[in-house]
Amino acid sequence: MINFFRSFFQSKIGLGLTIGFLVLIALAFASADVSTTGTFGGLSGTNNVAVVGKESVTTAELRESANNSYREVQGNDPTLTMQEFIADGGLGQVLDTLLDRVAVSEFGRMLGLRAGENLINSEIIKIPAFRGADGNFSDEVYRAALQQQGLTDKIVREDLTDGLIARQVLIPAVFGSKFPDKIVRRYVSQLRERREGTIALVPAELFAPEGDPTDKQLQAYYRENREDFILPERRTVRYAVFGADSMGERINPTDAEIRQRYQQNAELYRASEERTFTQLIVPTRQAAESFRERIVGGASIASVANEAGLETSQIGPIRKEDYAQQANSAVADAVFGADDGSVAPIARSPLGFHVVRIDDVTTIPARSLAEARPEIVEALRAEKQRRAMNEFASEIENRVNGGESFAQVADALDLEIQTSRPLLASGAVFGTQGEAPPEEVQPLVPTLFQMQEGQPQIAQIEDGETFVLFEAAEITPSAAPPLAEIRDAVTARWKLAQGAAEARKAVDRVLKRVADGSTLTAALQAEETRLPSPQPLSITREELMQQQRPNPPLTLMFAMAEGTAKRLEAPNDAGFFIVALDDITAGKVEQDDPLYTQARTAYGNILSREYGDQLRMAIRDEVRVERNAEAVDAVRRELLGTAN
Repeated sequence: MINFFRSFFQSKIGLGLTIGFLVLIALAFASADVSTTGTFGGLSGTNNVAVVGKESVTTAELRESANNSYREVQGNDPTLTMQEFIADGGLGQVLDTLLDRVAVSEFGRMLGLRAGENLINSEIIKIPAFRGADGNFSDEVYRAALQQQGLTDKIVREDLTDGLIARQVLIPAVFGSKFPDKIVRRYVSQLRERREGTIALVPAELFAPEGDPTDKQLQAYYRENREDFILPERRTVRYAVFGADSMGERINPTDAEIRQRYQQNAELYRASEERTFTQLIVPTRQAAESFRERIVGGASIASVANEAGLETSQIGPIRKEDYAQQANSAVADAVFGADDGSVAPIARSPLGFHVVRIDDVTTIPARSLAEARPEIVEALRAEKQRRAMNEFASEIENRVNGGESFAQVADALDLEIQTSRPLLASGAVFGTQGEAPPEEVQPLVPTLFQMQEGQPQIAQIEDGETFVLFEAAEITPSAAPPLAEIRDAVTARWKLAQGAAEARKAVDRVLKRVADGSTLTAALQAEETRLPSPQPLSITREELMQQQRPNPPLTLMFAMAEGTAKRLEAPNDAGFFIVALDDITAGKVEQDDPLYTQARTAYGNILSREYGDQLRMAIRDEVRVERNAEAVDAVRRELLGTAN
């Protein structure tokens, strides 16, 4: 049910903030620069893709929502192109989501539902992204977040109002949905149902022609199947890495600096001691003195604490000044004034009275400047390196902001320029089997695919240690390349397509033999072309559902009648599967089976989704939705980059 509402509502503003209170509808800030007003009534000649009731949905809303949805899907599939997103129905789904969201909000207002200002305020306060360092709502953080996203307080409040009204409309309709137990048991028993049969693959390559196609055949095939050869967008990055080796001698500390640091931290290098001890804290001095006498007399501090229902703690090794910060100076004086193995005099801190047994005393001798020099040199060098690196990075950034090109900056500062091979948005090198780019380039890829060509940026690879100046050197848009560039690949696919056509004929012959009473094995062996032997199958529906990726042949087997055989086309003209179902064994499930409990909840969610779908369609009819097909097509062309 939650996933349904996440897809059901597409918010209007592009702020990546989840509203905790609206869990069931998972309202997100999804697009920007939206107006909730417009020209009501007709659509002809307007900038609206639809009118829902009295509210307009503009082309800007649809465009921004589509871009945001595409980026969200692309997060899971970095190589996805906008062309593929739209071809798979992404734009239509985004439009439906927008219209349904507006329709539900409009319907709620028709019913007199509202969200008051105090409720809106409480929702804003609950959003984690608007909290300050103390964990509470910060108006300063709130305003800064809105400014960063180009939003206004009014837009946020309007969006929250729509979401809260929608919540009032939807939750009563779907809450507590439940299937009758008999129906649940019936469906659950199907999960334990076992199906047995055989599966065979008839590869297209076995029937592919040996000769190449004519130019005319190849060109015709390429025109008809051009979308199958679209290459993803790829980019090369030009970069220059600089680090400590670029700083030269200026990061090495001088003798004067080393001496000054030694004098400033003289306390660290004087003679000192560290102590380890066992501590017991009690609320009264009388109890503390009594415990101390027993411990001095030979009792174990742990046993004394256990008898009183208290616990001891091990402290150290620790220096006096550090322990004084934990307790106070009086307790530290008592503990560090006692002999090794003795029990310190009782002293009081804000926590209570301390009973302390000294377990170990370690004397740390003083260190001369010569002895401390390596440690000081290392610390000073790291500090100077970090400062010099930041100054160098700032100089580069100022040059870039001043309009200098990548080449000009690199030449002026004597940086070594490198250029990567073409990269995909996934981070892999184009044209390889997932080969990764150089280590220093990998973290740049997400930014690289958001940059404009020839606009250098600077980034940190290691904090204060290594920086990189980089730019998108060449951007190759996603498109199908000219036939001449991929002639061999298109030829191979043409052969497979021809082979798939012949393989289909062979499959039809095999299925006819099976229908006439032959076994699948015998039917395959009757073909002139030697085909792979079929493989046995035995699986339950539950086992099928547990597979991480859908298995089309197995899925087909659970949609077949016993004693039948069917064909299934393999992707990319690879050939055909033949699935024969021999036997079905009914499943059994008891009411105390954990699967029954899980299924009852899952089927309740399915019923909730169905109720939500029915309500959504009814609301759309009641509110009345008028679409502007021309405006939608204009947005589609704009997203595809084909608008004129």
